Amino acid sequence: MKNLTGCCSCGSIEYTLREYPMFTHTCHCTLCKKITGSAFIINTMIEGWNFKLAAGVLKNFLGPTGSGRQHIIKRCNDCGEAIVSYFGDTEHLAVVKVGSLNEPNLLPPQAHVFVDTKLDWVQLDDGLPQFEAFYDFKSLWPEKSYERLLKVRDKQREQRKVST
Repeated sequence: MKNLTGCCSCGSIEYTLREYPMFTHTCHCTLCKKITGSAFIINTMIEGWNFKLAAGVLKNFLGPTGSGRQHIIKRCNDCGEAIVSYFGDTEHLAVVKVGSLNEPNLLPPQAHVFVDTKLDWVQLDDGLPQFEAFYDFKSLWPEKSYERLLKVRDKQREQRKVST
């Protein structure tokens, strides 16, 4: 697989995904609609160490989440476009905004989440799994992707132990 690359709309930010992401989904939750100003967002998940900033400066913004946990949205320092998010207290799992990729067609969604709050006029007839809220990672993700996620979670636990 060739490296996937992306940028912000003003061109200040450039980044590379060094591995193929673990999983991609479309989120229809109210918060994602607010963050994007659109009907939904498409997010892809990859290990934080496989997201490499090549140019520009990302600025951290603290955003709300449905669970009340910490959500850091990293935006271009110049144009403010959201590029990647991190949930929780580590940056081991990067949630990349697929629309910021140079070739977003390479990462079609594999599921829809929070369809209970999708806009009525959005028609979901693509045959993808749909979830009223979120899904169970182990039962939905491909086995290799789930194994990668478990490694990310192990690193998160290790970091939490060190920082306490």
